Amino acid sequence: MTEEPGVATVTAARDGDQRALDDLVSGYLPLVYNIVGHALGGHPDTDDVVQETMLRAVHGLPGLRDPAGFRSWLVVIAMNQIRLRHRDHQRLPITGPVPEDVADPGADFVDLTIMRLQLSGQRREVVTATRWLSEDERELLSLWWLEAAGRLTRAEVATALELTPQHTAVRVQRVKAQLDAARIVVRTLERTPRCPELAHIVAEWDGVPSPLWRKRIARHSRDCARCERCGRDLASVEGLLARLPLVPLPAAFGFDPAALTGSHVAITQVTSAPVTGGKVSLLLKGALVKPAAAAVLAAGIVVAVLPSGEEPVARAIPVATAESTTSPPATTSSVPSSAPASTTTTSAKPVPPPAVPVTASVKKGVSTWKFDGVGKALTDVRAGWYYNWAAHPDGIPTPPNVEFVPMIWGAKFTDDATLAKAKANGKVLLGFNEPDFPDQANMTPEQALDLWPKLAATGLRLGSPAVAHSGDKAGGWLDRFMTGAAQRGLRVDFITVHWYGSDFSDAAVGHLRNYLAAVHARYGKPIWLTEYSLIDFSGGTARFPTQAQLAAFAKGSSAMMEGLPHIERYAWFALPAEKPGTGLYTPGGTPNEAGEAYRAAG
Repeated sequence: MTEEPGVATVTAARDGDQRALDDLVSGYLPLVYNIVGHALGGHPDTDDVVQETMLRAVHGLPGLRDPAGFRSWLVVIAMNQIRLRHRDHQRLPITGPVPEDVADPGADFVDLTIMRLQLSGQRREVVTATRWLSEDERELLSLWWLEAAGRLTRAEVATALELTPQHTAVRVQRVKAQLDAARIVVRTLERTPRCPELAHIVAEWDGVPSPLWRKRIARHSRDCARCERCGRDLASVEGLLARLPLVPLPAAFGFDPAALTGSHVAITQVTSAPVTGGKVSLLLKGALVKPAAAAVLAAGIVVAVLPSGEEPVARAIPVATAESTTSPPATTSSVPSSAPASTTTTSAKPVPPPAVPVTASVKKGVSTWKFDGVGKALTDVRAGWYYNWAAHPDGIPTPPNVEFVPMIWGAKFTDDATLAKAKANGKVLLGFNEPDFPDQANMTPEQALDLWPKLAATGLRLGSPAVAHSGDKAGGWLDRFMTGAAQRGLRVDFITVHWYGSDFSDAAVGHLRNYLAAVHARYGKPIWLTEYSLIDFSGGTARFPTQAQLAAFAKGSSAMMEGLPHIERYAWFALPAEKPGTGLYTPGGTPNEAGEAYRAAG
């Protein structure tokens, strides 16, 4: 992910440094373009609002008291300009024929996003679904989208919305629910052949997406036996958005350097003869701006900002090459230094620090299967617990002070003998493994609820089924199970989830933290994260991060979860590193770079 200009650049620009001002505007122009573009849906006013936002920021920069707050301040300016545009649009008197104020398809932000980011599958569905949101919903989505991608913080989103972080969280959950409904609408309308009942419902629809028709079509999809399947297997929207980069500025933006005369900048819209960049320019018509500011915009126009990160939906089946851009859970770049810095020199031999007793983290765990050196690895990794997806250790030697936690993997393991083994081998019981995936436990919430009393009868502390994704989503598999458990009076002592992040950048730890916070906010129970790592499943085959990226993520994610009181336990996927993937210990029980980082973490 390209770095935005830092505090030093903001300070220098505020103090009159022309090069710094150039860097500042060009560095932040893509962010503003994405906020405005998503909020206005590619409306023709997008260029005007972006331009006005940047001009106001340049003019107001000398009065900025806190350079560290520049990004937050800029986002507030952008949102104010978006709201002003909405108010002006609503007040506009209509006389005579109604103008066709519709964006040119070539400039439509949804089409542009899909085309320039080469989106397909559920990512394309998410972006297409934004057409069905209201103006207010798109405003919020424009900010939350960038939060999910690691470009804004929750505090910055709350400030821009003029809300508390708590109220912002509620609003975000609502717009996510509306976006998921819109995703179902997109799927329902794209199905061929079209459902006859749906065809009758939309016979009078003018083809323009709107919140009203979103509700009508989504209601049909929920109630129709034929269309109901369109709502199944929706991947977590955070995971789909997190990896998406900013939409690059269109090549159609252009700037004519010859227009600069003195302190006046005259940038006009090109309609037929394109300037260097294409047919559209920034419309700074006669604006009184510093020459450098205009040059800044010119530079910013050709900047194509890329990265950001994503979350997962997933499972771990190795088949890929290491790279540095995506994978399941989150990652962090805090790679441990090999030695402490020293500012003094001496001829004396350095005295090593006193040995510190090594203790295992009660929270930190691992998932594992039996492999050469598993006992040695379990002892060395300093985990307080482990599990192997079974009701008993199955030949894995359990080191002293390391707890084995049994699991009832799926429906066929709910027989009395297996449940008795689980009770004899542990004090805590994990429920069904990824019942929301066809190649795993593959159960409906109702099937799981019917079998749940057998697990509860063991008397062991009991964790929910571990969903592969969307544990925080209203109407998702876990949400339906927990609602049913409450209705039936069934006991669930803690929530169990899996998470794989496809963003291999520093933002991954934040993506994981946000997901866990959302799950906890929905159910209010302690959380066990029983599978997590970094894997990118977006290309059809699993793609893995480098060892350095895994090591950084292992350190950052562990530190983050150790400090969260609502996270009771977490377990890396997985202990064995027998093949390319995210494993920690090679055959024989020797840690790789990621294994050394996870051993030292917690």
